[in-house]
Formats: sequence, C-alpha cells, structure tokens
Amino acid sequence: MTQWERLQQLDTVYSQRASDLYNGDEFPMEVRHYLAHWIEGQDWERASRDSSQAAFLFQVLLENLDNQFSRFAQEKDSFLLQRNFRRYKQNFQKYQEEPYTLAAIINWFLVKEKEILNDAELAQQVQTLQVQSTAVEMESQRQMEKKLKDLKIKVEVMEHNIRCLEEQQDEFDFKFQTHKMDSCTEEEKNMQRQGLQKMLNALDKCRKDFLSDISTMLDATDCLSSVLIDEELVDWKRRQQKSCIGAPDDTSLEQLEKWFTQIIECMFQLQKFLQKLDELVGKMSYENDPIPERKPHLNKRVDTLLTNLIKSSFVVETQPSMPQGRGPLVLRTNVQFSAKVRFLYKVPELNHVLKVSVSVDNAASQVKGFRRFNVLGTSSKALNMAESTNGGMVADFRHLTLKDQKVGGGGKGINDLSLSVTEELHKINFQTQFEYQGLSVFLETSSLPVVVISNSSQQQSAWAAVLWFNMLCSDPKNVKFFESPLPASWAQFGEMLNWQFLSSGKRGLDSDQLETLAIKLFGKQQSYDQCKIPWAKFSKENLPDTNFTLWVWLDGILTLVKSYLSDLWSDGSIMGFVSKGKERFLLKKKQNGTFLLRFSESIKDGGITFSWVQYSNDGIPSVQTVKPFTSTDLKQIALPEIICNFRIMVAENVPVNPLCYLYPNIPKDQAFGKYYSEKTGEENPYLKYIKTKLVFVSKENGCTSVEEGPLPDLCTQDRDPRSFSEAGDDDDDDDDDVLLQGSEVSPMLSCPTVDPFWLNNVLENDGENTAPDLFPQPDPHIPPSCLPQTILENDVDIFKEEISADTDVRLILQEFLNSQNILNGLDISTTEDNFNGFGLDYSNMPLTP
Repeated sequence: MTQWERLQQLDTVYSQRASDLYNGDEFPMEVRHYLAHWIEGQDWERASRDSSQAAFLFQVLLENLDNQFSRFAQEKDSFLLQRNFRRYKQNFQKYQEEPYTLAAIINWFLVKEKEILNDAELAQQVQTLQVQSTAVEMESQRQMEKKLKDLKIKVEVMEHNIRCLEEQQDEFDFKFQTHKMDSCTEEEKNMQRQGLQKMLNALDKCRKDFLSDISTMLDATDCLSSVLIDEELVDWKRRQQKSCIGAPDDTSLEQLEKWFTQIIECMFQLQKFLQKLDELVGKMSYENDPIPERKPHLNKRVDTLLTNLIKSSFVVETQPSMPQGRGPLVLRTNVQFSAKVRFLYKVPELNHVLKVSVSVDNAASQVKGFRRFNVLGTSSKALNMAESTNGGMVADFRHLTLKDQKVGGGGKGINDLSLSVTEELHKINFQTQFEYQGLSVFLETSSLPVVVISNSSQQQSAWAAVLWFNMLCSDPKNVKFFESPLPASWAQFGEMLNWQFLSSGKRGLDSDQLETLAIKLFGKQQSYDQCKIPWAKFSKENLPDTNFTLWVWLDGILTLVKSYLSDLWSDGSIMGFVSKGKERFLLKKKQNGTFLLRFSESIKDGGITFSWVQYSNDGIPSVQTVKPFTSTDLKQIALPEIICNFRIMVAENVPVNPLCYLYPNIPKDQAFGKYYSEKTGEENPYLKYIKTKLVFVSKENGCTSVEEGPLPDLCTQDRDPRSFSEAGDDDDDDDDDVLLQGSEVSPMLSCPTVDPFWLNNVLENDGENTAPDLFPQPDPHIPPSCLPQTILENDVDIFKEEISADTDVRLILQEFLNSQNILNGLDISTTEDNFNGFGLDYSNMPLTP
C-alpha cells in the first residue's frame, strides 16, 4: 500500500490535515494522486541536492504529465482533468532552470505526509492505551457504583424488615397482654401459651436475623470504605500532588463526593436502625434477648466506620498558592495566598453550620530552629454550598497571609537538620467540628507541605524543593523529607521535566529530547533505567564549567519558553535539546540555509540560538551559530521576527538572511509566517516615510558598519561554551565553523528597507542597471526561496520621465524611495574581483537590510 493510499484511510481529523496540506498551488493534489506510485519511488531528497538527478526527474515528471493528459483525452468524462493537467505542466515549466527547487518541494510534501501518518499512528497507540486505562478505570467505577447500589437496596430492604419486626412485636405484645387478662380454662391457657411461645421464638429469630443483616452490611460497608478511602481517595490525592507540579491529571472531586455521600447516608440509616432496636427493647425484652447482647458491638462498628468516613471526607481541594506565585505550595511572608477545603459529605442541613479555622503547623514543635508563623486575614469560614459549582460543601479562603513569629531575639535559629530556608517544609492546617445526628467528630486536614520564603529571590530554589518533594514523596506529613532526600530515578525525573514543559509551553519533551538530556547527565548508555539523580546534583551543585545548577539552567529555559516561546514550542518549531555534535550531524546532510533552534547550555537565565548550514563553492558544508538570544532580546523582538529579519554582512556590507528552511526542510515563511507582525506586501505603495524595522545583524570574520551610521560591535570571539557534558560528542570533522555572535547587549539595528548606498548607484546611472557582474553563478545548494527577483524597468523609467528642469528633484526622489516595488527583483552584479574570496556564494540573495 502506498503512502498516499494510507493517507486516504485515516480518520477525519488526519485526512483533513492531508487535505489542508494540498490547499496551495505548489504541488497539486491531483498530480500527487495520479502519479502516487512513481512519485513515492523516487529519491526526491537526493534530487534536491543533486542538480543532474533533479533535471532527470523533472523531465520524467513532464513525460508522466503528458501521459496522463493523453489518457484523459481519450476518456469522455475527464475533460476537466485533461484541462487541469495541461495547466499543471505549464506551471511546472517555471522550474526548468531550477529543477532541484521542485524536487525540494515534492520532498517536503512527502515528509509532511509521513508526519501526518506518524501522528495518526501515535494517536492510535495513545488512544489504545487510553482506552485500556479508561476501560480499567471505568470497570473500577462500575464495580463501585454496583456495590453502592446493592448497599442502598439492602438498606431499603432492612427498612422494610424493621417495620415488620416492629409489627410482629406489637402483635405478640397485644396477644400476651390479652392472655394475661383472659379468664379461660387451664387447657385453653396452655394452648395460648404454646401459641405465644411460637410467636416469641419467631420474634427472637427475626431479631437475630436483623442483627445479622446489620453485621453483614457493616462488613460490606467496611470493604467499600476501604476501597474508597485507601484506594480511590489516595489515588486522587496523588493525582492532585502531581498536578501541583504540572501533571495533566484529573483532580475533580464530584465522583468521590457522590460516593462518600451515598455510603455515609447508608451508615446513618444503619445507625437509625440500631436506635430503633433500642426502642423495641424498651417496649419488650425477654430472657436471652439478642439485642442487648449484640447491639453495643454493632453500634461501635457503625460509629467507627462513620467517623473514619467523615474524617476522610474533609480534604484540601485547592492547595495553598499565591496569585502571582510561580506555582502552588510556595508562599511568601506578608503576601496573600488562597486555599480551598471541601467536605465530601454533601448534606444541606449542614450548610453554613460547620466553621473551618486555619492554622500553621510550622514544625517548631518537631524540629528545633524551624521558623514559626502566624496566620493573618480571614482565618475562619463556614462550609457552604454557594462557593462551589455543584453545590458541594466548600470553604474558600482567599485572603490569608503568613507573618513571621519572632522567637527570642528574632531571626532564624540553627535547626537540628541544618536545612536551608527553602528546604523547610510547613503545613497549613484546617479544622472544624462535625456535629450531626448525635455524632460528634473533630475534623482536620492539612495541605501538602509548603515552602515559605521571605523574598522573591528564593522562589526558584523553593519551587525546586516543591518539585522534588512531590515527585518522590507521597506522605504529606513528612516535613523532615530533606533531612535525607531520596534520589530520583531517570524515569521519575524525565516525567517531572515533561510536566514542566507541558505546563509552560503546552508540549512535553519527546524521547529524543529526553535522551539528549540523559546523555548530558549520565553519558551515553544502553539504558538509563538504573540512573539516579541526587537532590544535591539537581539544585545545589553547579554544572561542570558553569556557575549555576542543573535546575537553574532548566528553570531559565522554562521561563523563556513560558514568556516568549510558548507558541513556537507548542507547534514543534523548537528542537530545544540537541547536542552540538548532533546538531552538526543533522544540518550537514541538509540543503543550504537549513537551520534549527536549540536552547543554549551556557546561559543561566535561559537562551535560545539557531544554527544553519551553508556550502562553499566547492560544496563543503559548514555550520554557523549565532550568539543565543535571551529574554532581554526577546522582549524587544519576537523570535519569529528575528528569524525573518536576521542578516549577516557579506561583500560590500550587503546584509543577507542565510536562514531558508527550518529543519528538516520546512520553508522558513511557512513555519513562522503566521507569527510575523507584518505580512508580505503593503496596502499602500506610497508611504510618507521610509519604513524601518529592528533587525539582528552579524558580521562574518570581522566587524563592519552600515551606510546609515556607525554600527555597534556585533562580532565577538566569545563562543557558546562547550556543553557541560559534551566531551566526546563532537564530530571528528570539526571544520572551521564560524559562530556568528551578536553583541552582549541586544544587537538590534533600526534599518531602512532601502539601501541608500545602492540607491546612489542607481541614480548616478540614470536609473539603468549598468553595474558589472559581481557574484558567480548560483550554487545548487542555495535554495530558490533565498534568490531575488529583478526590478521592473518601467518603475525606473517613470522616475526618469518625471525629472525636468522645473521639477523638485528631492520630492520626486522621496516618492521614488517610497515606492513599494523599488527593490522587487533587483539584479545587481559587479566584478568578481571585489568578492574578497568569501567561502559562501551569495549571488542573487536579497539585498534589503
């Protein structure tokens, strides 16, 4: 089955993506369809780099189009197809001189098709896993629902049985009283006594059976409550714990609330049945009555189960967090934070009755030297149904503040564990007193351990502690966790990192990115299953050849992604984590101008850079890299704009953009065009002023300036330092790859869209293109999207005709400068002697700054 046939069998979502892929005119879908077998049998990737192979495939393609045209000409119902294929052949003729361009286009479409197929296959696999997981989860829920339904039915049956028991006892009592007052013969009395004895025996049996039914129900309820408390509730708490550090887990409480409410209501019904038995015993009892003997034990079991269920149903629905904080569980003194508690037993009679108070377990009683805090603000609220969407019992605390509690001379003492401030774990406690139907229970629940800081500079290390604790520890009471913190396995660490990127940029880390990080941390290994990362290596020890830790580096990248690169990270444009050796390996196999985006390893607060491949005249590839862009740069210009307008200075200070294809072979404008602030083309061809824009400019092999004025030093020899674990990772052919560096302050220039130096040459030649041929012929590795077009002669002629003796030359010049098409298709050439031996062939590349 061909790739094209597989595409046509995909689900609607992915078949629509394939359809959208062929919306343009670059490569018609009909050509792809009717020539599918031949197209997929050719090596288009090679043809995009080999001119002779491209020319051969181009001619065969035209022949195949002719064959299809002839075939449609013989079919009566194929008139439109015949007409379309004639037009397709005419359109393809424009690639006669550049067949490798068409080869690159076809190869790009085939690669995108493979991506769609891979995504569909991955989605199918994920769906299969999700279906299996969901099936298990649904089965568990169905079992719980079934058991609760059975329990409710049994309660209804018991309610009927106890009414029958009461009626049976009333009947016996009536006959017994009648028997005592009846004056009859002894024989008749004996017969009555025998009848009463049978009734008493039956009543005794009913009482024993009813007590046994209650005991059986308590056994079933005990099992159900164990599943609910020890499995379902624990699983929810773990999901909530992971969601606090970015995991996309479901933390809704509606299902648990429903189950807790149902089972607690059944237990209160059993409690009423036992109270009813007390009434029956008060009316009538007899020797060896089972109720006085067995009921106390049953009462105790009911109270124990009810107490356990009610205590467990008091939970922290939303963990403490600051409105402007990095994440939950990091609190700052004197800054407001919020938290929400929920009582999972939903009973309208208790609405606005239970008062919840807040306190801080500052661990002072457990660990000497831990700081102590007081809670200020609205520290008491009633559980009510108005603050939840489904009418649950909720207390939402929105204005709480922690304040240092000065002890002795004040300040932080030396704690027994010698922990840093951000390794101290504290808990926010919530308490209330439950009083209902004669049952009194003190309820208390605690937040997950929080880290309390006093200034924003501690937030980064505090969040590291939150990540580490919630990744590895499921016991919220373990405030001494960092006394001896557990190491993280690579699987746990990779999962946690994946959550961080997922929450920061809407896309997690793929296997290649995780493997790159694993190699950097542990070196190349067959398997990383046994590899572990200690807490100190994560947050305390600096990386080799740097002055920052692993977490500081990763956190800087996460902040950069969240603040400036979220869309690019989400759509997969950023490769992100890739070693320099692999970067060169990937790029040197691609066509000229192919580039990729990766994170810098040398910048503490996060940096992103791009590298591209270019070919010398003898076809030798080299990879160049710009100095990483930081938040300072990206605040001023978005990365897509930088890529669009990036220039390097070559012959005669002409700035050109060397970036053409995002790896593997996506045209730059196709990958980033939707993010450009200005689209190509102008609505008004005559503007009042020459348009300017900020661009990044780098100089190859030295520094230079532009005609508009002095240019800051944009080139340094300070390269992006060697990877902290890249020893042995570089390729052996460590060519003279030039790292084009920007200045350490943001190297942005305000450059006009017209080069005045070039304009002077045009005016001196009276508008005619008479410049000598400067550049050699185009190298086949230079992609067509980088080639320019020529200026329209009539534009220059109009300019010449408007100049006369009575004409204000400066006014005409200004109008000429404002012309939209002034640089469209410029064809400039000078002598080859002025080329100064550059290894790159920049002929016919765009000359606009």
